[in-house]
Amino acid sequence: MVEWIHADAPVPYDTALAFMEARVAAIAAGTAPEAIWLLEHPPLYTAGNSAKREDLPDPDRFPVYDAGRGGQYTYHGPGQRVAYVMLDLNKRGRDVRRFVCNLEKWVIAALAEFNVTGLIRDGRVGVWVQRPDQPRSADGALREDKIAAIGVKLRRWVSFHGISINVEPDLSHFTGIVPCGIRDHGVTSLVDLGLPVTMADLDSALIHKFEGVFGDTEPKVVKPS
Repeated sequence: MVEWIHADAPVPYDTALAFMEARVAAIAAGTAPEAIWLLEHPPLYTAGNSAKREDLPDPDRFPVYDAGRGGQYTYHGPGQRVAYVMLDLNKRGRDVRRFVCNLEKWVIAALAEFNVTGLIRDGRVGVWVQRPDQPRSADGALREDKIAAIGVKLRRWVSFHGISINVEPDLSHFTGIVPCGIRDHGVTSLVDLGLPVTMADLDSALIHKFEGVFGDTEPKVVKPS
């Protein structure tokens, strides 16, 4: 059974990294169950293994952490749901592409609970939404904004890091980076789309949709001691 852990207060990034390192080692050793940790962070930027210095135009705005995951620069902060996914791919099939695809499907399924159509685009990491309420591009195409980021790391085929979905963050905080190195598109959130969705609403959708994608039984939800 996957253990779901819920943090009520923002978690410092160093604390989250230390927790994931310890939990991933325990999962690999067979001494702890798989886990998903739902949390928020204080405002900060994280740098993935492919991050480029020119994509951090405001390095002094918030703390910047080397995340050690795949991807480039990402923002985390209040109003954004982060789900750190610690699953044992030794038992789920050692297929990284399928795992990332399942994370995308999970996000899309959760967003659909609020009548939001999440999209995957070649060459653009994450989950995107079309904005018919915004001006179209010069070629008449609908604008597409990013609503969720995905970045993972594996150790001994156990995953950590995971996904982040924008519920109601301060979208101006994203201007201190080029999110995931993509310059020609914006960032949005559920509330920015005009949806009065709460963090609890999204958590419920994530838990409800997890089984349909990953095939697990009803999760056990706990709070960290």
